[in-house]
Amino acid sequence: MHLSILPLDLQLAQPFGTSHGMRTVQPTLIVKLSDAHGQFGLGEAPLTSYYGLETQSCQSALLSFGPSLASWQPKQLSDIEELHDLAAGLHPFLRCALDVAAHDYLGKLKGLSVSALWNAPAISGPPTSYTIGLDEPDRMFAKMRMTPWPIYKIKLGGQQDLETIRRLRSATDSIFLVDANTGWSYEEALQIIPQLAELGVEMIEQPLAANDYEGHRQLKERVELPIIADESCQNEKDLDRCAYAFDGINIKITKAAGLLPAKAMIDRARPLGLQVMAGCMTESSIGISANAQLLPWLDRADFDGAMLLADDPAEGVRFDEKGYAIKTSQPGIGAHLRDQKAYIWAKS
Repeated sequence: MHLSILPLDLQLAQPFGTSHGMRTVQPTLIVKLSDAHGQFGLGEAPLTSYYGLETQSCQSALLSFGPSLASWQPKQLSDIEELHDLAAGLHPFLRCALDVAAHDYLGKLKGLSVSALWNAPAISGPPTSYTIGLDEPDRMFAKMRMTPWPIYKIKLGGQQDLETIRRLRSATDSIFLVDANTGWSYEEALQIIPQLAELGVEMIEQPLAANDYEGHRQLKERVELPIIADESCQNEKDLDRCAYAFDGINIKITKAAGLLPAKAMIDRARPLGLQVMAGCMTESSIGISANAQLLPWLDRADFDGAMLLADDPAEGVRFDEKGYAIKTSQPGIGAHLRDQKAYIWAKS
């Protein structure tokens, strides 16, 4: 297989804030794996600065890895396990891009979607939420009014959290999910969560620091709303601790290192009694369409990353006004770049 890389800067439609900071642009790498006959698969690695990723070093790491793929040719799902062995030294986000490109290639080879390759149940899965980034309450209110949606995930962790939710609730009966992105102390969470429940919030994601499993366990026992792990749940190794400390998990395929390990996390989380949500980073429709392959196995979904962009360079899965996925008829992940000839790819 041949490896090609396309670095892009994805401009956001609006500044997007979390407790980790504010951003207006999302660097990303589109990865292409192609065979000698021109068949190819696409994947994506969003280069989130919070995880210490930047374009030049990540592109160099992938290009250096490229020659290792010269004799590798995926023909079945088990071959993607071999890819993970080959790429074990790469950052999980980069392994994810390779994993997704391999799944996309294999699906195209067999004329099937990735979820069909996995024998997915014939259900659409849950609707996606739409995220309102952390900001001043009035600006968050304005952003919400610009995009009417049945389920909002609202970023909190600032100084005006209750005021924000009261302001947003005054304008809509939509479902509210809250993501604090580690922004609260235990005492703050214990005080604010019951008040959020009274305002119709249905779920709290990652209220405390990522390594505070004991704090989350105590919080879970003292509040009624389900507590969902995000930063505390990076990969399958974290599941036992999360089963002890949380009601559920939010899987990110980027953190898990791809679709294959993400699906393994889902399969293992169920017997542990964990609710299963999957989320995304700020990604193009390449990454979102890959995430959407998990929908039949999920309780909740947060796949709005491409909707937050000013100009999505790709086409793939879309979502109707009720939040349900409208997948394309294309095999693989069901996505493509709008104008592939307009780009200059770096090749290994």
